[in-house]
Amino acid sequence: MKHVLLTALLCVLLAGCASTTTAANDEAAVIETLHAACRAYQQADVAKMTELLTPDFTLTDPDGIVTSREDDLQIARNGSIVYRVFENRDMKVRLHGDAAVVTGITRVAGNAGATQFETDLQFTDSVVRENGKWRVAASHVSRIKR
Repeated sequence: MKHVLLTALLCVLLAGCASTTTAANDEAAVIETLHAACRAYQQADVAKMTELLTPDFTLTDPDGIVTSREDDLQIARNGSIVYRVFENRDMKVRLHGDAAVVTGITRVAGNAGATQFETDLQFTDSVVRENGKWRVAASHVSRIKR
C-alpha cells in the first residue's frame, strides 16, 4: 500500500513539475517570438515578418490607426520606415492555453521618410500558438506619458 501511495505522490509531483516546465518553456518561446519579431522589423525582413505575424495580424498605433500584416510588409519592402532600434523589454507574459497576452515596453528609433523618431511605447501583444509555433496576432502600442 505504501508503494502505491508513494508512486501516486511521485506521479502528482512529476506532473506538477512537467506543467511548470511546460509553462516556463512556453513563456520563453513567446518572449523569443517577440524578440524575433522586433529583429525582423528592424531588419525589414519580410520573410521573417510573414512567418511571425498571423495573416490577420493588426497593429493599433498610438494615434488609433490600425494597420494589417500586409501594410507592415509593404512598409518593410519599400523602406518608408527604417528602424535603427526596435527592442522590447520589461515583458510580462500571461499564458492562456494556446494564447498569450504580453505587456511591456518597446523602444524604437529610426526614420519615417525624412522625419527622425525615438521613443518608448507601452505595448500589449496577443500571441497564439498555431501548428506548434507562436505567432503575433495583434499588437497595440500607446505613448508613455513622462
